[in-house]
Amino acid sequence: MTIHWAPPKPSQTMPSSWSTVLCVNKMEADLTGFNIDAPRWDQRTFLGRVKHFLNITDPRTVFVSEQELDWAKVMVEKSRMGVVPPGTQVEQLLYAKKLYDSAFHPDTGEKMNVIGRMSFQLPGGMIITGFMLQFYRTMPAVIFWQWVNQSFNALVNYTNRNAASTISVRQMTLSYFTATTTAVATAVGMNMLTKKAPPLVGRWVPFAAVAAANCVNIPMMRQQELIQGICVKDRNENEIGHSRRAAAIGITQVVISRITMSAPGMILLPVVMERLEKLHFMQKVKVLHAPLQVMLCGYFLIFMVPVACGLFPQKCELPVSYLEPELQDTIKANSSSLLDFLFSYRQLLFWKYLEGAPGYLSGIIYFPTPLRTTIPLFLFFFCCGKLEN
Repeated sequence: MTIHWAPPKPSQTMPSSWSTVLCVNKMEADLTGFNIDAPRWDQRTFLGRVKHFLNITDPRTVFVSEQELDWAKVMVEKSRMGVVPPGTQVEQLLYAKKLYDSAFHPDTGEKMNVIGRMSFQLPGGMIITGFMLQFYRTMPAVIFWQWVNQSFNALVNYTNRNAASTISVRQMTLSYFTATTTAVATAVGMNMLTKKAPPLVGRWVPFAAVAAANCVNIPMMRQQELIQGICVKDRNENEIGHSRRAAAIGITQVVISRITMSAPGMILLPVVMERLEKLHFMQKVKVLHAPLQVMLCGYFLIFMVPVACGLFPQKCELPVSYLEPELQDTIKANSSSLLDFLFSYRQLLFWKYLEGAPGYLSGIIYFPTPLRTTIPLFLFFFCCGKLEN
């Protein structure tokens, strides 16, 4: 079989910026039974999930034109209906799905703002993180960059929110100000406490502030899920009810993923810069310290964004025994035999990012027992308090 590249035919429904099309012996690809929503990699494995998120968080998709994004949406919708244009190749559909996943909300199908997309985590995160790590010595700089970071996080959280959970402007505003206050207070307080500590300790203050803010911002932004619960389904995709405990697990995963995403860069990079800045030639080019940190943060985020997003499976099982008693009674009443597990869908913000995403990509809740020991205590008690209420 000979594979070569040739210019697309005018009759093909493609954006003008798509300059080439894969032709296989000039024969049309057989799209019978092709499921555009089926994952390309095994989502039960960590490596498969990393490849999946590496594909859809590609920062190059940020620069794709609006026309091409609209084309991608049309192609995905047509593929779902089984009416793709003649001559369409599998590679075109996979590319369209990549653009669609990177730019459109999985619940509503609406186009997300550029800054709030997960594909913007690399360019946006590297700039903000780099400057937080560089300008940590003065109080005004600490306050300003922590505010910028929390504003960015709030926009990402809102953009990737769970469409099924309504949140008022008042709740979003309260979440934003609480997270910003927490981050600033942590950074300022720790800066004061570490004045007499080794310089390296002071460089780690921004990470402590970011981690503390994530533990507050994400639960507050998604508090409706903690109060009302999220939808849980059985293996046959039949809706069983809503679970607040499942919501608490999902949000905890989002927090862990968000912190994991920033941890390597914000912990290791200060060690690197502490050594580099002692070199004679580096002391002569202090103006380049900030750009260097931004660039190095980018290198970390290239890998950590997909790794953090793929940390937890998107479709996992939750023991029925963990659910609320009333939900267990409903399952027993409607089932001839009690199911061992239920599926519980959620949004990773991040992922959706890990809210969400973290609310960003639609997924299912999974919470392995060993990771329970990693939950920040105050987040645990916060979630427990919500469940009791």
